Amino acid sequence: MTRVVLLGAPPGPISPPPPGGQPALPADITLKSLPGAPSAYDRLLAQAAALDPEPTTIARPWDAAAYRGPYGRVVESPDVAGDLRALADAVEDAEENLLILPADSLVHDELIYQITKAKRGAIALVVRQQREELDEDAPPVEEEVPIEEAEPEIGDKVIEGLPQRTRIGRSRIVSVGTAYHAVTRPNAALLGPLHLHQRHLQTLAEVARELADMAHLFGPEDDVTELLVLGLVRRGVSVGRRGRRDLFFRRVHSQAEADEALTEMADYNEDRARLKNAVKGADGFFTTFFVSTYSRFIARWAARRGLTPNQVTLISIALGLLSAGAFATGTRWGAVAGAVLIYFAFVFDCVDGQLARYARKFGVLGAWLDATFDRFKEYAVFVGLAVGATVSGQFGDGEGVWTLALVAIALQSVKHLLDFSFGAANRRKAPVPLPTLDLTVADDRPLREALEERRASRSTGVRGLLKLWTKAGKFRPVHWARKMIVFPIGERFAAIAITAAFFNPRVTFLTLIVWGGVAATYTLTGRLLRSLA
Repeated sequence: MTRVVLLGAPPGPISPPPPGGQPALPADITLKSLPGAPSAYDRLLAQAAALDPEPTTIARPWDAAAYRGPYGRVVESPDVAGDLRALADAVEDAEENLLILPADSLVHDELIYQITKAKRGAIALVVRQQREELDEDAPPVEEEVPIEEAEPEIGDKVIEGLPQRTRIGRSRIVSVGTAYHAVTRPNAALLGPLHLHQRHLQTLAEVARELADMAHLFGPEDDVTELLVLGLVRRGVSVGRRGRRDLFFRRVHSQAEADEALTEMADYNEDRARLKNAVKGADGFFTTFFVSTYSRFIARWAARRGLTPNQVTLISIALGLLSAGAFATGTRWGAVAGAVLIYFAFVFDCVDGQLARYARKFGVLGAWLDATFDRFKEYAVFVGLAVGATVSGQFGDGEGVWTLALVAIALQSVKHLLDFSFGAANRRKAPVPLPTLDLTVADDRPLREALEERRASRSTGVRGLLKLWTKAGKFRPVHWARKMIVFPIGERFAAIAITAAFFNPRVTFLTLIVWGGVAATYTLTGRLLRSLA
């Protein structure tokens, strides 16, 4: 379960408010085009209740009655300092992960799901500054100085009504500013949603209370989420960042804004985004271009007909065993049939995971079946190929082919053992700590200097070599070459299918051994270097 806290008091404008008075409460904004025409708050509360049966809403005393719903509880707070203290009280003893959402959020269910299922221990939703396209007739713009020479600033720019006072890097938030804290070249704004792993909640509670004591230094535009991320970053917590991508999020402050947002939201295909997310982003070359291009649609078809991931896994196992049986006939047509069957065994092996992610049906049994029977299918096919070579008489008594089969099995088993053992050891390895900075320091120069020193120290020796190799992955040919060289399951099944259909079992096993040996050497070298780094 995930603990959910909704923030009922939106930040004020960074500049004088536009005509029209105070923003409307989410409970008073009707989402007219949605079934049942719920209020913006009722819809968000229902989304929160899917994660937490008793979501907490922090609201101003004069607004509290509007936020009282059929479930959840409302905590009254007079100001930002009270919000921070109430949040600290709500989470410090929590044993679950935490999701913080502004109460004025209009958001897709799938975006909430993706944020809460992110692998990072802390992640915030951000919107990045858009690069302006210059008019050819416009006067020349003064070039920016290098960031190393830039001065921290308290920015007055806004993105979607929120202050642009956050500096983001390639994967995480580097620095956050407020009306008191200056940031070196801010390039983004925090939209409001923040998800934290349970291990960070004690730190969150501590910084929330410390920030509450500094509330007199902040401006009305400083959002609670902005302050929390500021505290976490300065305590050395790595806060990841993500954008909305192909999903919808908007904070609505009036009925007109809500109507406009609903019109815009209707142009987004949430199901397509959900289906896209069902495909693993780190798949190999063969899987990405020859399987996942259509297997996701099989997964959706299966989900709509009530099939479970375990049932699809059983289909994959059956196809794998039929493939082994076809190879065992020792005939050319048997080899072709076996190649086709092993290809579709792998297709359905991908479908079961995609179905689990799309339908959100996860289980320990399914994960165990998938991991165990991948090897079972593969080794059954090895045996089928060796039996077929013996039955055909093409290789005498087949003893040489059986030897190759055993070598291929042994090599693959050792490679998997090394992968799993390194993964287990790597999970126990403590991450290199990020630099910290006291919350009372007004600008982020000391933090950036410490980050530069950390970056420089990690750019020499073995770490420098690994970093260079990582950067090389930005080039697509290198990226896919690195994916293929490790000989993942998609490439192995493709190699078996192609060599068995067009050549013979001996060529198949030699291909598996040679490519597998290169993969094992590459992988072992990388594991050793990362262990020494």
